[in-house]
Amino acid sequence: MIKNILCLVVSFTFISGVWAQFTDVSSIADFHRKLLTLDSHTDTPLRLVREEFDFMADNRGKWGSKVDFPRMEEGGLDAVFMAVFTPQGRTDSLGYAKAYAQALNLFDAIHQMVTSHSDKLALAMHPAQLMENAEKGKLSIVIGVENGYPIGENLSRVEEFYQSGARYITLSHTRNNQICDASTDEPSAGGLTAFGREVVVEMNRLGMLVDVSHISDSAFYDVLRISTKPVIASHSNARAVCNHPRNLTDDMLKAIAARGGVVQVCLLSDYVKTFPPNPARDSALKAWESRYPDYGSLDDANKAKARAERRDIDQQFPRPKATVSDLVDHIDHIVKVAGIDHVGVGSDFDGGGGLVDCQDVSEMWRITAELVKRGYTYEDLTKIWGGNFLRVWRANLR
Repeated sequence: MIKNILCLVVSFTFISGVWAQFTDVSSIADFHRKLLTLDSHTDTPLRLVREEFDFMADNRGKWGSKVDFPRMEEGGLDAVFMAVFTPQGRTDSLGYAKAYAQALNLFDAIHQMVTSHSDKLALAMHPAQLMENAEKGKLSIVIGVENGYPIGENLSRVEEFYQSGARYITLSHTRNNQICDASTDEPSAGGLTAFGREVVVEMNRLGMLVDVSHISDSAFYDVLRISTKPVIASHSNARAVCNHPRNLTDDMLKAIAARGGVVQVCLLSDYVKTFPPNPARDSALKAWESRYPDYGSLDDANKAKARAERRDIDQQFPRPKATVSDLVDHIDHIVKVAGIDHVGVGSDFDGGGGLVDCQDVSEMWRITAELVKRGYTYEDLTKIWGGNFLRVWRANLR
């Protein structure tokens, strides 16, 4: 109830033209915390399964951590989608079995975290629960599955994951799988596979959001032809602003909007801004990839070794970062092409997301500050920070 009252007060502030008085950091950050805010994609569960990570502690400066309870409170983030992510491995029975076990482990870690801290956290299985949790003073944890790989070739696992709390599935990741081609791999199926078409139909039946981030252009259009419900891109940007295959073309943005869907802009800098080539870094990364060509199939010890080597590369050849202004250029473009009702935020924190001036979840208010600076209204902000996503989620449940 408190957030409802505060939102009414803030709405009156806009209507009265008093917004111009918000000129300092503390006032804009306080305003941001009064909005009901949702981040549609983080990879934080990968940290939950490491013994040294405590989600309820402030992990600032540790292991590159971007999301935890203290910083969610500080930054005013009310709801966060946590991805059950499995890296792509071999598409055979052994690969599927290993990915399935990894996925179940991550589901368990999320549920255990929420159960252990039920005074401060709550799962959200339905859009209305986000507001209910906020009124109870609890932060909402929502589950998504990034990469349909652990479904294997067993369609019943789609419903199993839904019953475990997953409310969307990102159909692929960086490489092709048994469901569809990925945007950053050589075409194999030419879009969705026959099994992939069954997966989309089953997700529609369950009311589960189909996530088109990461999938190839052909797979994207296959999804829109088959899906009877509006779709989401949980963490994608505009290709016209940053020419990366992970981003969406203007035609794709228009197609999602025409079907009532939403595109959640991503804070991973490589998808935000095009940077000059860095041959030394590229060479080091290619060498790393050649040493670990099948990362998803490695045992835990070798995965830890691979992660450590990757961190060393990032320290030796730091990845350049875009700015909040660069990110809002994408929001501007999506609004121009698709409309204000079809854009939101999916940070990809703990999966590579992070900007020069928005390093973690505690600083997401800086996005609001830039939006206000560019003339976005209170109503616009409520749509961008969760209203649009929740509308699409509700539409999938009908």
